[in-house]
Amino acid sequence: MTEADSASAGMRLPDVWRSHLADGVGVALRNHKAGEWIELDGIVLRLPEAIPRGHKFALRPHGQGEPVLRYGAPIGLASQPIAAGEHVHSHNLATALDGEMEYGTFAPPAPIPEASPPLGNWRGYRRADGRFGTRNEIWLLPTVGCVAPLVELVAREASAIHRGSVDAIVGFAHPHGCSQLGDDLSGTRALLAALCDNPNAGGVVLVGLGCESNQLDDLVASVPERSRAKLRLVRAQDPGDERERLLAQIADLVAELAPVMREDAPASALTVGLKCGGSDALSGLTANPLLGRFSDRLAGSDGSLVLTEIPEIFGAEEALLARAVSPGVFEQAGVLVNRFKRYFLDQGQPVSKNPSPGNIAGGITTLEEKSLGAVQKGGCAPLVDVIDYGGTVSRPGLTLLEAPGNDAVSSTALAAAGATLVLFTTGRGTPLGFPVPTVKISSNTALAQTKPGWIDFDAGRALAEGVDAVDAAFADYLLAIASGEPTAAERSDQRVISIWKRGVTL
Repeated sequence: MTEADSASAGMRLPDVWRSHLADGVGVALRNHKAGEWIELDGIVLRLPEAIPRGHKFALRPHGQGEPVLRYGAPIGLASQPIAAGEHVHSHNLATALDGEMEYGTFAPPAPIPEASPPLGNWRGYRRADGRFGTRNEIWLLPTVGCVAPLVELVAREASAIHRGSVDAIVGFAHPHGCSQLGDDLSGTRALLAALCDNPNAGGVVLVGLGCESNQLDDLVASVPERSRAKLRLVRAQDPGDERERLLAQIADLVAELAPVMREDAPASALTVGLKCGGSDALSGLTANPLLGRFSDRLAGSDGSLVLTEIPEIFGAEEALLARAVSPGVFEQAGVLVNRFKRYFLDQGQPVSKNPSPGNIAGGITTLEEKSLGAVQKGGCAPLVDVIDYGGTVSRPGLTLLEAPGNDAVSSTALAAAGATLVLFTTGRGTPLGFPVPTVKISSNTALAQTKPGWIDFDAGRALAEGVDAVDAAFADYLLAIASGEPTAAERSDQRVISIWKRGVTL
């Protein structure tokens, strides 16, 4: 049974699954023993070996060197002959990725099916520039790692003093800002300046030391002008007690922000970051397609989406580029993907240096397979823009953002790009959250049941309930999160930032 068949039938799935009728592999939805018989889309097989849950098995024989298809596209080449029913994984499937590519010429994208129904309103905080935040918070950001512990300490103290006055007061530590040169220092500055611009931060206290490379005045000059009025500045090396000065600046911001109330906001006022981490083989069957369908609804409501993790697009980029709305966007996206491949190659690393050990244990074999599952998060939304690391979203639709796959680095970059929610799919789980509400969506029900303190929504429900009911519940839940319901990471105060370090350290 394919995903489309199950969606229309709204029925419980069998114990095996195929994403596309062209696929040469199926996926086990439970642990299968050697000798079991399975039936899938009219194919009847006796499994010659055990197949762990989430892992693939061959639906037909494959010769050595033959492409193996999943999601209707090649996920690699058979590295040895594969018999029907045989376990398909790292021992007999190899990547076909190899360096930079020519992506051809732009062609107008095919019409995108209209997503329905449109998303409803939510309740957010309107900022002076007309944007809406999903939270009304005060952020403390250090220019340099030397004052990072001070920032965290004072944020905790201020949170206790002003509890209930604003949604949160959070100190975001990082180790950078000094001993950096050139583009590396510029990247740190751009990322911090863009975080200051996020509408979830009603106020920002920038905390410098005084002697660092990332000088406070230069950082302020990099903050978009629309957000400079909400900044407060403290240099720790200036005379006086820096802790008392910080608490005074926070109190000033609390007095300004406490009267701000939520009001109705349209779906078009949402900017949503799309992320996956700790993926398993079910991520591409349940959680990522769930995000894709939501993305289509949000794009159809003139909302904004941000997709990043460029190395986890390798092998699936041509389908993404085919949705570019203009020759310029098509060219920029191809240049970005190839530039990221060159980043790997210049370090002496293959572009296929992925999946992670956890991905492999969960059933993902090659980067092509991981990427084809991952890009589903963006649905069919038009690719309208491409922005560099530290850049911000400027138009509705899908924006491609330069950042690596690392969870903390890419999620921080999504918040800096203007995302006021991050939707994070996972098959293996993680407790970590980031500057904006980070909604953890499990690909399987077992994870949601064993880690309720980590997981916000169980996409594995679609295997039993069908996609329509789950899609509706998911959209309602996300609008509730946007309107103030806390995520698991917010409840446990697990929120961090991480900056992409690319250059030498002095």
